[in-house]
This record gives sequence, C-alpha cells and structure tokens, in this order.
Amino acid sequence: MTNRSVRFKQVDVFTPVPFKGNPLAVVFDADGLETAQMQAIARWTNLSETTFLLSPTDARADYRVRIFTTCGELPFAGHPTLGTAHALLESGYRPKTPRRLVQECGAGLVELAERKEGAWAFAAPPARVSPLPPAQYDALRAALRSDAIDFDAAPCGVDNGAPWLVVRLASADAVLALDPDMEAFAAIAEGVGAQGLAAYGPHAAGGPATFEVRCLMTGLGKGEDPVTGSANAAIAMLLDQQNRRPGAHYTVRQGTVMGRDGRVTVDYEDSGRVWIGGTSVTIVDGTCCLP
Repeated sequence: MTNRSVRFKQVDVFTPVPFKGNPLAVVFDADGLETAQMQAIARWTNLSETTFLLSPTDARADYRVRIFTTCGELPFAGHPTLGTAHALLESGYRPKTPRRLVQECGAGLVELAERKEGAWAFAAPPARVSPLPPAQYDALRAALRSDAIDFDAAPCGVDNGAPWLVVRLASADAVLALDPDMEAFAAIAEGVGAQGLAAYGPHAAGGPATFEVRCLMTGLGKGEDPVTGSANAAIAMLLDQQNRRPGAHYTVRQGTVMGRDGRVTVDYEDSGRVWIGGTSVTIVDGTCCLP
C-alpha cells in the first residue's frame, strides 16, 4: 500500500449548480505518475473524463494536462479543459497573464479566457472535417430512427481532438426524442473517423437556449455524455462553415434527458476564433491515494 497521495478535486462543468452539468475528476501533481497509473485512476473514477495536471514543457503554457476516459487517452476534450482550469485557479494558481490561461495538451496549446466572474471559455482548436457521403444518408436516417435530419446542413465528421459525427435535426424536440440504433450508427460514424454522435436542433424563439444538443459515444467511452465542450466546438465551426450561424453569440442546453441541465455559451470573434464557455462548481476537494 502506497503512502503517497495527491490533491484531488471533482467538479461539475457547464453549470453553477452542484450535481448538474458534467462531472470531471482532476488529479494534481501528476508529474510522477506513469500512463498506466493515470489510466487506472480514470477507470476508478468511472467518469467520462479524468485529467492529470503536470508541469508544462512549453514555456508559453501555464500548465500541461493529460485527459483520460475509462478506456484511453484523448488529445483534447472541452469539459475537461474548463473543469481543469477551474480546479487549478480555485487551488490558488495565478495565471501568467491575468484572466488568461494557456493549456498544453495532446492537441497542442489551447487558450482560455475569463468571460465574466467565475465563467471561462476556451478557444476551439483547429478541426479536420470529413463530410458524410450522401450515399450514406438513408443509412444514417435508419440508424438514428429519425425523419427529422436536416440534410441541407450536411452531416460531417469533425475531429478537433475528439471525433464527432455532427448531425442537425429539425428541432430541439427531435433531438430530445432520439433513440438511435448505436451499433448501426457506429459503423456509419467510423467511415468518417468519428467516435460519437453530436446531434443538435434549434429551440423555438423564447426557448431555454438557441439549440438543444445530445452526444452519444461509440468509441472512447459508451452511453450519453452529459455536456460536451468538444462537440459544441465542432457544431459551432460547422454552423460557421455552412453559413447557418444564429449570430455572433448563442447558447446551448445539453444533458436534459439525463437531468443535468448543462448550459454552454458560444461566441464568434471577427478574427474567426470560436469561444466555448461555461461555469464550473467544485463538488469534492481532498486527496487521492495513488495505486
């Protein structure tokens, strides 16, 4: 039995309310951990992601992070980026530049900015886009068991470190009603390098948000992800590419069918950068014994 322990936090991301949003485990002081130890801890937390804070190797970065699901490592993921920044700042860390952070991860350097008190956003990293061939549209309709797919916005595989097949539906209600055949969908997604479904649809004017989003995983993880930064970044980028942006700013509700009520903000800069933001709250604060 080891006597070594490290600081540990569990935070809910994309919500100011405990037990909503998307939970994340954050392990501090992880420089001495081997990859196998990190994976063992991630399996134990049994959350969609667990992050490990390390010293940066790039002088421009404030910190380095490694991101693990229960099954493997990701080069980038959105809610771990925001949740790790929240945990680090709450622990007393002072950024090199006030109200700015630079995260080093497998996808490179990711910039974060404080949007308002307690709410941070990350600049969406570059993505590779692979349109779904139209010959697959009927198969996609059958796999999603939905006639509400809006094919005017071409479904695309989008890989910004976490690869999603982004599909637009006619309405938020159609998103909430989805009950797909995930085995059939996985085969379609694999063809464009995706490992999950990111479905979105518009709310009516005056609704709780601009869009409703749901994310169902087929690769590194299973089931539904409560609230997903990488997928919302992918959706935001496609909205821009397909000339369907609802404005310079919009909001997303996600996790509704899971009772999580996650809230995401999206902001477009004139420079072309897209910022994905939200609030985080700490649930557990203590230490973790190492394997």
